[in-house]
Amino acid sequence: MKQLTKYLAIGLATVFTAVASHAETNVQFALDWKFEGPSAPYFIAIDNGHFAAADMNVEISPGKGSLDAIPKVATGAFPFGFADINSLIKFLDQNPGAPVTAVMMVYDKPPFAVIGRKSKGVSGPGDLEGSVLGAPPPDGAWAQFPSFAKANNINIDKITVEPVGFPTREPMLAEGKVDSVTGFSFSSYLNLVRLGVPEDDISTILMADHGLMLYGNAVIVNTEFAKANPDMVKKFLIAVGAGWKDAITNPAAAAAALVKRNPAADAALEQRRLQLAIDANVLTDYVKANGMGGIDTARFASAIKQLSETYDYKTTPDAALYFTDAYLPSGGISLN
Repeated sequence: MKQLTKYLAIGLATVFTAVASHAETNVQFALDWKFEGPSAPYFIAIDNGHFAAADMNVEISPGKGSLDAIPKVATGAFPFGFADINSLIKFLDQNPGAPVTAVMMVYDKPPFAVIGRKSKGVSGPGDLEGSVLGAPPPDGAWAQFPSFAKANNINIDKITVEPVGFPTREPMLAEGKVDSVTGFSFSSYLNLVRLGVPEDDISTILMADHGLMLYGNAVIVNTEFAKANPDMVKKFLIAVGAGWKDAITNPAAAAAALVKRNPAADAALEQRRLQLAIDANVLTDYVKANGMGGIDTARFASAIKQLSETYDYKTTPDAALYFTDAYLPSGGISLN
């Protein structure tokens, strides 16, 4: 916590200086992952002028996993980020008072998944015992695996867990060196397709379909920054929502906006990845009925309790520390 405080002072000074010196227009946004399909809505929000209409010049930076953006925002190096809310809960439990919270739910249904090869004997949760599971230590899906395992009566001790790097995760599965991997459903699935694995040999075990009540990734904000710039936070979230609405309406244009920033990307593949995220994780029945950004408080309470089954809280859990809808428009952001 002492180290966090040190970087917080440096980071916040950087953020507030930038805001003051650039008339509150330059805004940095830290993603959880590299520039792929699901990040396209943020780029089309730039290209379609949604951030500019709010007098913001947004710079988006890639990340290295679902946990990556949390310390960046907590230290003040970035005012905004995109991160797994469950990892945020644990971070705040381990760093009481850290100035970071979630302000807009994006993945109403989390993409945490175990992706397996049917030819390696992995089709469902019951097949994991006795198998080899590749898991990157910083992976958000791996972070939630204990809760998923408990919900499905899986004995983790009967699984050989192989720590793998993000770049080698899908190649190892494609080469048969592991039987399954943890990851985001839309990412790992299409990475395997790109590597030539037949789609009918890929099993996607979505944890949310097997007892996991958790939420997924959300927009997070440095709370000190938010207190000083509440209107900017509100406008930022509205612009993000507008980007998602544009991506849902025209995913091809969103994919094109992404490819502008990542020329090595396959536009068709990333459009498909974006569509998978929209259909399975973003545009859920709850979001269609209640708008994007908010959460169901009863479900969130259940999620916090489910985390406690596999994580020992150091402090008493407090939902108000982890999420606030204070910066969202009343009724959420309509994507219909």
